[in-house]
Amino acid sequence: MAKLLKCSQQTYSRYESHTTELPLESLIFLAEYYDTSTDYLLGITDQIKPYPRSNEN
Repeated sequence: MAKLLKCSQQTYSRYESHTTELPLESLIFLAEYYDTSTDYLLGITDQIKPYPRSNEN
């Protein structure tokens, strides 16, 4: 996962242990990678399924 996020294994370990804040871009990447919402990854919701995307341009 560290390679996918383009960070060192040590940095990724810090993300997992909550000693370093995960960058917003990485959070969005993980949500897309796992096909879920950022709210689910952050523990805000129990809904695993991501929200539908808006077609607004």
